[in-house]
Order: sequence, then structure tokens, then C-alpha cells
Amino acid sequence: MSRLLIDSCEVVVTMNDADLEIDGGSILIEDGRLTWIGTGEPPGVATGTERLDGRGCVALPGLVNTHHHLFQTMTRGRAQDRGLFDWLVELYPLWAGLDEEWVGVAARVGLSELALSGCSTTTDHHYVFPAGRGDLLAAEIEAAREIGLRFHPCRGSMDLGRSSGGLPPDGIVEDTDSALAQTEEAVARFHDPSPSSMLRIAVAPCSPFSVTERLMSEAAVLARRLGVRLHTHVAETLDEERHCRERFGRGPLEQLEEWGWLGADVWLAHCVHLAEKDVRRVAETATGVAWCPSSNLRLGSGIAPARALLDEGTPVGLGVDGSASNDCGNLLAEARQALLVARGRGDAGALSAREALRAATRGGARCLGRDEIGSLEPGARGDVALFAVDDLAHTGFEADPVAGLVLGAPARVRHLLVEGRFVVRDRRLVNADEDELARDGHRVARRIAAEVG
Repeated sequence: MSRLLIDSCEVVVTMNDADLEIDGGSILIEDGRLTWIGTGEPPGVATGTERLDGRGCVALPGLVNTHHHLFQTMTRGRAQDRGLFDWLVELYPLWAGLDEEWVGVAARVGLSELALSGCSTTTDHHYVFPAGRGDLLAAEIEAAREIGLRFHPCRGSMDLGRSSGGLPPDGIVEDTDSALAQTEEAVARFHDPSPSSMLRIAVAPCSPFSVTERLMSEAAVLARRLGVRLHTHVAETLDEERHCRERFGRGPLEQLEEWGWLGADVWLAHCVHLAEKDVRRVAETATGVAWCPSSNLRLGSGIAPARALLDEGTPVGLGVDGSASNDCGNLLAEARQALLVARGRGDAGALSAREALRAATRGGARCLGRDEIGSLEPGARGDVALFAVDDLAHTGFEADPVAGLVLGAPARVRHLLVEGRFVVRDRRLVNADEDELARDGHRVARRIAAEVG
């Protein structure tokens, strides 16, 4: 049996139902599962138990990222002053060149960025599958296995090309039957529903302006038949609102409900432009929301009504979103951005530092349907992020070091454990060489730039 005692942290932030925080707390992980939390020594701790010094650190549940597009890591800094639709039109032709090397390297770079920000679990929404370019989903799954993160890739799809009224070029959309068949095959091949699962698959047609009604409705039926979750983009921009009203005669969320896309097995990315009745409906149906404040600001999409959603009891998690619409993969930075943008509506108390951290942990776990992650309590999986608060950047936060993680400069995690195994130790990746990853990433990005002129 493997045993690790994380000893004498400055504070252990449990994110349990009672919001318990333990000064000087310690955590015992046995065979990937948290078995004890408290102060002092665990009862009957075995000789030979490995110890990790937690002094000077705040312990959080590993952060949970609820929305991403890892392949976009190779196309950052483009379409810098465009809104979503124009941004997509510029980038779709580049993404038509996706291949296994691109996806694998992009995933390793993006997942490493997330790990170094304290993220232990991430989803990815991959929806571009050019014909004849290899096994793209398997490439990113292998990258997650190598880096050591808990992974929830979404098998995305688009079947509505430009000639049929959609936004993407015809050359990068799939046939509807093929998209559904490939999605079912991905679930059969990769999905692990066990409580300790490191890999789960979701069904995820892309967006109302890139999919047919048949794909959306049949995808919902497919996911429920297979017992997996559903994910898509919705209500991200006013352009999308206009598209849905012209095409369907109703708003995006109303159309999703028509297709069977609201429920406790669904989480939706963005939800920026929701009417009050939409906010209530999302909450009533226990549908989750992946809040992506940095991407929404970068693209000029607007500010999601996160406070209203939280007040209604909606599961709200944070998402860094695609690296080409955020240009950063730091989930702790996203928590800080969430706090600031919520308050930017004119209410200094709109979101607290701890509420931002809860969205980045327990809220994200709820979106993904994972009760066994997102908190530090006996029975939870051993996913722990230890952030230093004894460094220069956190000097002066002695009165509240937990809030300092959000209010201060987002820091690189000191240690990150996933399933009780080190993924980051002493601020360095354990399973990959950061310099080698950077060299590979720059090489592939230069190749992409050369290929597109």
C-alpha cells in the first residue's frame, strides 16, 4: 500500500459542505484515496509512510478545468481584435491542418500549463476532425496519460458547413452518421466510469451555428443510452443569439431544451447571454455551467451572469477555454479573473475569493459529475494542490493566506498530486521535461505558420 502524509500545512481548505478550513492541517492519502484529515498525527500511522512537508503552503483540492480546446495552443495570438465569429472564420482554415503531431504536442503543452497552475482534472472539447489526419482523440488522451492529469475529453463534432448555412468551411465538418458513430466508438474505446477513473468521455457537438438539428437531438439520445455526459457551447455571443432566432425562431437556450439538452448530465460552456428566465431554467434543470471569463473578455463576448447562476444553485465551474481565445492556460489566474469580472459589474462583494476557489474546485467537479474530487475529505480521491504562501508574492497576506491565492499574483503550484501521485513537485513537472516541451511546441507552431504562409 502506498501512503503519503502531507504534514502541517498553513491551511487545509477542504471545500466540504461545511466549508471547513484547518489551520496547521495534515492530509493522509492511501492508495490514491484520502483517508484522514486533521491536525497532529493520524491515528496508527504506519512506519515507512512517506511525508511531504506542508509548511508554508495552503492545500486545496486539485483545481478542475471545465472547458478547453487544447489543439488551439498552437495558434495563440491570432485574430487579436476579432469577435467570436470573425475569430473563427480566420482560424478554421488553420485548424484544417490538424494532425496527430499537432494535437499531441499541443495537448502536452496545454496540459502542462494547467498542471503547473494546480489543475488536477481537465476536460477538453475537441471538435475538428479533418479526414485522414490520424487518431486525434487518442493523441490527446495519450498526452494526458503521460503528464498524469485526470482527463475528461469531449468527442466534439460539426456537421453543418458553410454551404448549408453554418459557419465552418465544408472541408472540416463531418457527415452526421459518421460523427455519431465515431462518438459512440470513442466512448466504447476509452470511457471509464469507475470512481477512481482517470479518463471519461463526453458527447459534445460543437455549437448551434456549426451543427444540424439531427446531430444535436440524436447526440443527446446517444449520450443517455451510453450513460455519459453532454457538453456544448451556448449563448456565448449576440451573433449566436441572432443566428438562433433567425434559424429556429427562439433563443439558444430554448433551442437546446427543445433538443433535450438540459439536465443534470449536461454542462454548458459560456452562457454569457442568458435572460432571467434562462438563468432560472438552467438552475431548475441542474444543468452545469462552465464559466470562461478570460475568453469572454478577450473576444468581447460579454460577462456571464455568474452571480445570478450561483444564487440560483446552479453548478458553476471555471474554464480557461481555448488557448487561442484566452492565450493562457492558468486555472488559478482564471479564478482571479472570475472574481474581478464579477465585481466589474459595480458590486465589490459580487464574488469572494473563496467563492472563486470553490468554482475552480467543487463547482467544476459538480459540472463533470464527479463527487469524489473537488474536495478534501475522507473518501475523496487524492488530488491535492499545494500553493506556497511563504514567498515574496504572498508577503503581507498573513491575515488571510487563502484569499491571497486569488487576490495576489497567480503562482505556480509548489506540489500537485493526482490520485496520490506527484505530477508537479517543487514547482517542476514530474513526468515531462519543461524545456523539451517548449522546444517541441515552438517547432510545431513554426511548422504550422510555414504551412499557412
